[in-house]
Amino acid sequence: MYQRILVATDGSPLSKKAVTSAIALAALMDAELVALKVIPRYPQSYFEGGLALQAAEVSRVEKQWAEDGQAIVDAVQKAALAKGVRAKAITVKSDLVSDAVIAATKKHKCDLIVMASHGRRGIKRLLLGSETQLVLTHSHVPVLVLR
Repeated sequence: MYQRILVATDGSPLSKKAVTSAIALAALMDAELVALKVIPRYPQSYFEGGLALQAAEVSRVEKQWAEDGQAIVDAVQKAALAKGVRAKAITVKSDLVSDAVIAATKKHKCDLIVMASHGRRGIKRLLLGSETQLVLTHSHVPVLVLR
C-alpha cells in the first residue's frame, strides 16, 4: 500500500514512539523509511526570543543543532536497518516545520507521513501552536498521527 514513509522526529520520547510505529509499518509494508529532523535557525532578534550573540557564536550553536539533528535521524536509520527496513536519514534547516515536512514529503516522493502530536488543547495549543495540525491541513498525502 505505502512505498515510502516519511517519519518526522525531534528526538523526544513522544516522537520516538512515532518512529517505532513508522519502522514497524514500513517493515509490514516492505516500504522505505525517510527519517526527517527539521533544524531551526537561531533567532536573530530580540522579538524572536533570541539573545544577542556574535555571528561566530550563532554559527557554533547552529552547527551543534545540525550535528544533534543528524545524530537523531542516524539513530532512526540504524534502528530501521536493524529491522530490515530500507531507510535514509535527512535533515532540513527551516523555521517552518510543517512546510519543511511537506516539502520533504514531495521531494522524496513519500506517500505517507508519520508524526507525533502532544495533543495540546486550549491556551497551550494557542500559545505553542501545532505543527502536526498544520501538516494535517496542508498535506496532500495521508498523515498518521500518534500520541
